[in-house]
Amino acid sequence: MTTEKSAKPAPLHSNSVDQQKRHTLKNLAKLGLCAGIASKAPYVYAKKDFTLRILGTHVTLQEELRLQAQKDLGINIKFEPKGSAAVLQKASMSPASFDLYEQWSNSINVLWQSGAIQPIEKKRIRYWDEINSLTQTGKLKDDAKIGAGDAPYKIINVQKDGSLGKQHTDQVSFLPYVHNVDSFGYNTEYIPKGIPYETESWGWLLDSQHAGKVAIVNAPTIGLFDLALAVQAKGLMQFADIGNMSPAELDNLFRILTQFKRDHHFSGFWTSVPESVQFMQSKRVNIESMFSPAVASLNGQGVPVVYAAPKEGYRGWHGVMCLSANTQGSVKDAAYEYMNWWLSGWPGAFIARQGYYISNPQRSKSLLSQDEWDYWYEGQTAASDLKGSDGKVSVLQGDKRTGGSYETRFSNVAVWNTVMPTYDYSLQKWYEFIS
Repeated sequence: MTTEKSAKPAPLHSNSVDQQKRHTLKNLAKLGLCAGIASKAPYVYAKKDFTLRILGTHVTLQEELRLQAQKDLGINIKFEPKGSAAVLQKASMSPASFDLYEQWSNSINVLWQSGAIQPIEKKRIRYWDEINSLTQTGKLKDDAKIGAGDAPYKIINVQKDGSLGKQHTDQVSFLPYVHNVDSFGYNTEYIPKGIPYETESWGWLLDSQHAGKVAIVNAPTIGLFDLALAVQAKGLMQFADIGNMSPAELDNLFRILTQFKRDHHFSGFWTSVPESVQFMQSKRVNIESMFSPAVASLNGQGVPVVYAAPKEGYRGWHGVMCLSANTQGSVKDAAYEYMNWWLSGWPGAFIARQGYYISNPQRSKSLLSQDEWDYWYEGQTAASDLKGSDGKVSVLQGDKRTGGSYETRFSNVAVWNTVMPTYDYSLQKWYEFIS
């Protein structure tokens, strides 16, 4: 595997700009304002000349986060949220169209092999030493299941030969930040509440009693595994390695799924979190692939959706923030500031309220109430009503987070979002299936 080496960044300022900056700093010093901007001096005067462009999904590209980052960093930021498949396609084909990329670890191999992203220097990540063991060793606890497929610790480190692997080096392919385990959500008005890790099962997605009321996420490296886990849970077929399906296994899997589709089992395939909310809110579906913010949003609207803890294990994902291969100079400096901002505390507390975790949670702990920390991270019963990131109550006093604590949930990963060696073939089969 080969990668493009980063070009040497251009000087940030010309001599004339340096002189102007010194003159301005002298004037500010007279006013006693110099200390407040000293830490931003490398790019503070260039910040108005560019906009930091961030390509990603609705999961992290939320307006509240953009506004807070602009306020804290003093730089112009533009979010471009799309569905996961569209984001990956654009990023891999057009690295000049973005400065930072935010999605999930299953996109890394595609981006790296296409030369769309450049290595990130660990020494420029201010809180690197606080990042926990999930992306360092693959486990939060010694007895945890790592899970099949692209566990992030396998693909984060840039090796000396330019490949990605487990050996720790000074460079990484992505910034570890947001992550969670995913499953499916179901409306308890229509489906009796199950028991986490005991009766809740991926097989529910294929139960005949839910026919016509099922939706799946339209993402070939995500929805594929939801359905593969469901097929395996129903005993319709078994995989030698669910994180590395063979062409023959894919043929058999889609033969089974196509029959379900012909029988009108699936109501639809959603491409974004808002669309998944609309599917459930309108009662188009009773059960579907879901991401945590959608469940929190629906609960905040009074829709009784439970996020399942399947007995077969979760589908794990890890957020990745990547530098475009084209990002250089002062824009690159700003990109590093944005990455550091994500690990600075406030963003981690914000996303905790929609059910997501951050790679250095202790820094966010002081910005969460004790009740919030106990519910979201410790898996304890909510001692009071808790608001989601949208400001609406999404957790009622007495509720307990399905799946338990952070450590428990990440100890039960069946498979990670993955780009398999048979990715191209799986892509072909997926789009034949949904169309």
